[in-house]
Amino acid sequence: MRDYEEVTAFLGEWGPFQRLIFFLLSASIIPNGFNGMSVVFLAGTPEHRCLVPDTANLSSAWRNHSIPWVLQDGRRVPHSCRRYRLDTIANLSALGLEPGLDVDLEQLEQENCLDGWEYQQDVYLSTIVTEWDLVCENDWKTPLTASLFFVGVLMGSFVSGQLSDRFGRKNILFTTMAVQTGFSFLQIFSINWEMFTVLFVIVGMGQISNYVVAFILGTEILGKSVRIIFSTLGVCTFFAIGYMVLPLFAYFIRDWRMLLLALTLPGLLCVPLWWFIPESPRWLISQGRVSEAEEIIQKAAIKNSIAVPAVVFDPMENPNLSQQKFRVPTAIVLGLFPVCLSCRMSTSVGYFALSLDAPNLHGDAYLNCFLSALIEVPAYFLAWLLLRTLPRRYIIAGVLFLGGGVLLLIQVVPADYNFLSIGLVMLGKFGVTSAFSMLYVFTAELYPTQVRNMAVGITSMASRVGSIIAPYFVYLGAYNRVLPYVVMGSLTVLIGIVTLFFPESFGVKLPETLEQMQKVKGFRCGKESRVSVEEEENSKVQITAF
Repeated sequence: MRDYEEVTAFLGEWGPFQRLIFFLLSASIIPNGFNGMSVVFLAGTPEHRCLVPDTANLSSAWRNHSIPWVLQDGRRVPHSCRRYRLDTIANLSALGLEPGLDVDLEQLEQENCLDGWEYQQDVYLSTIVTEWDLVCENDWKTPLTASLFFVGVLMGSFVSGQLSDRFGRKNILFTTMAVQTGFSFLQIFSINWEMFTVLFVIVGMGQISNYVVAFILGTEILGKSVRIIFSTLGVCTFFAIGYMVLPLFAYFIRDWRMLLLALTLPGLLCVPLWWFIPESPRWLISQGRVSEAEEIIQKAAIKNSIAVPAVVFDPMENPNLSQQKFRVPTAIVLGLFPVCLSCRMSTSVGYFALSLDAPNLHGDAYLNCFLSALIEVPAYFLAWLLLRTLPRRYIIAGVLFLGGGVLLLIQVVPADYNFLSIGLVMLGKFGVTSAFSMLYVFTAELYPTQVRNMAVGITSMASRVGSIIAPYFVYLGAYNRVLPYVVMGSLTVLIGIVTLFFPESFGVKLPETLEQMQKVKGFRCGKESRVSVEEEENSKVQITAF
């Protein structure tokens, strides 16, 4: 029984067929980038204050003093959620009394914004916040909107793998693309916040399912050397490109419904990919559809200008695609994960909180979001380089210390040095993003074959939970400007310290059993280890950063 990659080795690693699959599948990830972070503009909260209706019988002086002032981040600003009691100041205005001269404003009774709010339109013309007044007593709905999207991502993570195993990679890939695009389009016609968020949960399910299945399809079609680049640089970089496109769209389209339409339409460009992206030959063979798999391989050989063998897959043998199944004691499995779960969850909180908070930084919201996306490209590239050459726990701890340390420095930056603060936030995002991507590989290398897929799945679930609570870290900024960075920085540094106590997996053969895993202690290097890395490259679980 020959291995699948041995059977298909005649195709080569990087011919026209592989290049086409690499770039088409990577390009299909671009809509995930701007849909995954679209909430930062769809649910943007502009500056606002209580509406004083034109029908109120107020003099110009009293109209200008109808909103109390509060101290926020060291400066006086109009209150966002309170106004002076309207009938009281209307009576004072009728008596000809002047605010501040004849009347002590601090003694006046205040009331809520009974007539609604007026919103500044210099940044956003409209968002779901301005349309449904998700401010003041309803401001809790804004972070919940983002959290519910990530709840959908969590749900999609559970079902995407099982669906693609049952119905095929290609079918589920394009079905989930349709779900993401179709339900995003339906969101445009939302009549209330409840309808918008329910649809947003479904969009989240389609978004992650599309990402996961595209990744699986690529790793099964591409050869082992290309597979590593695809899983670390390909899909991650194209996700970042989609993320960079988001602020460009949002800058020119300031209305949330039109912006959502503009973000939905590119999904239609994926329809022609159906005729260029094949089904996974590995999956077809696992389903007993050997002739269909052979047809795909023959077409690939023709595209690569390679002579096609008369028979690719011998009907009398099945390429070995499965691994031996093991039964692992539940108690042992449950004892493996707690520290990894906390690391993945905390790093996920940092990544998504920094991404969602980018428009709230001082300066241009669109430029800040673009920079937040742009910084991910060198972060992924650095992660790829470091993983090739250095011990895992030290490089992960190093970038976590970098990210967490600069986030903690923000609290000592004077309020007037806004550009320095933004630079530190971006440097913090760089470190957290690098660690975020490397932890996936590290997790896969730590655990033995018996429980590796389970370990990766459970820790990925912890990552999703981190993304669900991340919007509430951003919400802390409403109480204190630097509080989110202090909390995230402290958490990141703490996780960096914890990482130093992990076993080292660099230069060590992937463990096959729990007994072998328990022998992996500390850093091991040398000629034998280097050979082991090369020999085991094909058996590594290839995973990626989302």
